[in-house]
Amino acid sequence: MDKSRLKKTKNILEYFNPVGAHETGQIGENPIGIPNNLMPSITQVADGRREHLSILGNDYETADGTGARDYIHVVDLVLAHTRALNQNKLDKFEVLNIGGGKSITILELINFFEYVSGVEIKLKYLPWRNGDLAVFWANSLKAFEKMSWEPKRDIKQVCEDTWRWHKNNTKGYEP
Repeated sequence: MDKSRLKKTKNILEYFNPVGAHETGQIGENPIGIPNNLMPSITQVADGRREHLSILGNDYETADGTGARDYIHVVDLVLAHTRALNQNKLDKFEVLNIGGGKSITILELINFFEYVSGVEIKLKYLPWRNGDLAVFWANSLKAFEKMSWEPKRDIKQVCEDTWRWHKNNTKGYEP
């Protein structure tokens, strides 16, 4: 890697909902307290630490009424960073969207997780927040064109890797 390039270029990678864990099950997300993100909330319901998963809104204009978002596997995100550091096609201060390029609903994500884990996730619906969009996803075409990057892992892989991490590390990084 040309280290002088790192000082000259200020690129911005805009993430869309990073989720997952390393496929070995050795590196994953371990939030302290109540998670702010969906996947650790799901795993805490799956292991019994939380009674249910609160879903904000079930009357969006989507296939099942829950919000739809674009999720990107954390390993694909790391590879996007590596690719950005090791290429020369980006202009200074260029912004690239880093996402899966499609959206899935919260219930679809939960269904994948339940299938992978074999655990039913109990749900509680709450009103949606003002300003939330029904559907949101990334257009990562520029990332592909400028640095030949595209995500390789799908939502099933996200769920498998997340569940593997969680089963292997029920107390997170604590001894």
